[in-house]
Amino acid sequence: MSQHALATATRPGRPRVIPRLAGARAPRDEILHAAADLFVNRGFAATSTRDIAEKVGIRQASLYYHFAGKPGILAELLELSVRPSLEKVEKIERDCPADVPEAALYLLALIDAGTLATVPHNIGRLYRMPDVRSSEVFGEFEPALQELTAAYGRLGADIVSGPVAATVSVDQLGGLLVQAVEVVIRIRSRRVEVTPAQARAIAATCLRICGVPEARIARATGTADDLLLRFAEERPA
Repeated sequence: MSQHALATATRPGRPRVIPRLAGARAPRDEILHAAADLFVNRGFAATSTRDIAEKVGIRQASLYYHFAGKPGILAELLELSVRPSLEKVEKIERDCPADVPEAALYLLALIDAGTLATVPHNIGRLYRMPDVRSSEVFGEFEPALQELTAAYGRLGADIVSGPVAATVSVDQLGGLLVQAVEVVIRIRSRRVEVTPAQARAIAATCLRICGVPEARIARATGTADDLLLRFAEERPA
């Protein structure tokens, strides 16, 4: 987590300007959702903490109870766009059967596409925005993005065909695969929902970029489905 994130204090916050409805998100999550909406649609630099507090319906001082300021909020939102995928890389590499190596890349792409399809307010757009990319927070976040790109390149290099390997380096391959998955961001920018079928098609496209034959892609999808089920069963209650 970024150094900008502030741990929750033990003292009570100030009263809300607008009472929170029963069943509503926790205040911290409400702040993140409101900030995501404003950052994506208005811009990071153009959004103030007062804007965020007003959108949530709390006093500005209450926002500072949960976050030190805008940088901490941005850092957490950026993490949400990559961390779920990164946390699965080691498990994918460990559990993927050696005789179906294509399943590892397919599964990473599928999980990553699912993450980008479900994060609030299409926050994957944030790290393409100039005011975000020029921020100190992005500099702290960029290694995580590079780590994810490297994982794509590593898994792609394990299955790439000879002609593709002769054309692009491992680093370039990782970048190409990331770009293929990030089409989810562009789809959501048109206010269109990304369906599970589309996420699977995107994951299969990653294998095609590597030159994987269709028969191997079909086998990889079945293996990946089995691994996803196992992941779900192993999730703590």
